[in-house]
Amino acid sequence: MSYRTSLEQKWDFENVLSYAVQEAEERKYVEGKIDGKIEGKKETARKMKTQGVQIEKIAEFTDLSISEIEEL
Repeated sequence: MSYRTSLEQKWDFENVLSYAVQEAEERKYVEGKIDGKIEGKKETARKMKTQGVQIEKIAEFTDLSISEIEEL
């Protein structure tokens, strides 16, 4: 194997690793945003529940299931 071929293989490997790391970071970012939205909905549901809003209405406004709301 020539030196140039060896370098090209090394660069290819580094690019593959870099791409994999970037994809993982993007996936974590998206998952974090989703988790944050869910937590926000749960917090809203908690507040609505303490104000005496009917569970069915809370479910309608937050898109949480009735069982999720009852657990809060």
